[in-house]
Amino acid sequence: MIFFVLVTATPVRAADLPDPVSFSVAIERGDLKQAREWLDTGLPADFEGRMIGTGLMIGAWEGNIPMMELFLSRGADINKVNAFGEQALLHAAWKGRLEAVRWLVDHGARLNREGREWAALHYATFAGHGGIVDYLLERGADVNALSTNGSTPLMMAAREGQEGIAKVLLKAGARRDIVNERGDDAMRWAMRYNHLQIAREIAGNETFAEAATQPRAFWGRPVRSQAVPDRADLLLAQARKMEAAGRRNDALKLYRAALAAIRQADAGAQNKSAPVRAATGMVISAQRGKPGAQTAALNYATPAAGIDSTKVPEGTHRAGAGDTAAGAAAAQADIADDWLRRAREFEAAGRRKEALQAYRQAAAALRAPVSAPTPTPRPASPPLPSYSPIHP
Repeated sequence: MIFFVLVTATPVRAADLPDPVSFSVAIERGDLKQAREWLDTGLPADFEGRMIGTGLMIGAWEGNIPMMELFLSRGADINKVNAFGEQALLHAAWKGRLEAVRWLVDHGARLNREGREWAALHYATFAGHGGIVDYLLERGADVNALSTNGSTPLMMAAREGQEGIAKVLLKAGARRDIVNERGDDAMRWAMRYNHLQIAREIAGNETFAEAATQPRAFWGRPVRSQAVPDRADLLLAQARKMEAAGRRNDALKLYRAALAAIRQADAGAQNKSAPVRAATGMVISAQRGKPGAQTAALNYATPAAGIDSTKVPEGTHRAGAGDTAAGAAAAQADIADDWLRRAREFEAAGRRKEALQAYRQAAAALRAPVSAPTPTPRPASPPLPSYSPIHP
């Protein structure tokens, strides 16, 4: 006798699944039990949280191999691309998670990408993780991979002053003659950012000696890059936890502290190199009896990088025009200021939910790398647009 058992699938209720914030908070803190429960309930393995992406991507960012194993075992795509063109391998490379990088490559993460795309080698070089650079090259990463704007890992090393990595890349066959879509090559970037020893390594003694006779202005104005400090990452993660728990006042305080940490790191980076856009103060305006009318904005002594300084009045700030790295960096800084102004307006009006959204947007803009292809949208009048994260 044969018995047939009819099994019907229980529909997944929306209430059983997390929102992007709750999901990100749980995965960032390494809550395997919660992640497993969500997946058992029917959560798609490639569900994307806020800021970073899928559970596997967040696991890569945190260097959490058991978390990555869980999501991969449930069908997650190890090579999935998030909204900003990034994959799990890039996140692990950026954060210096060597063991996570090894695990990802061993489980099918592609070292090289089709067409012009940012690769793990770009990210590891930019962040100065020499051990990961060595490993990626050993496993077959393309030393001359081109990013979306045609830049190579060697250009990243030249820009960020990674002398040891630059030597490794050159030894591995990095080409010196590649020019990106902005007309820059690796030697020009090294000269622009005053990394003279790297410029010498790239150009050779004779060419470097000739280049060194040119005034600094000849090479163009540097635009600083600054990775988000660990303290800011921690504060942002804690802020998201507080928000998910409904503790909005605590979340607001943590978002402010994270923004202050990022600003402090920026100031430190500027003190070590040529100043780019020094803030002279914050201008605050308010009307008695009208808390919602309060505004706040940063004021700069110099115009945004990439702008003709003769055409911008001193004391103003403005995003650069054109598709240039300098213009993109300036645009991101101005967007962050706009979101900060909006956040303060909402907070003054007692609209804490909207203030939290605006602080998140400001943090995303400040965390965005200079070369980020998609800037955070500028704030509009309430209601606020949906959140658009950008990588750190």
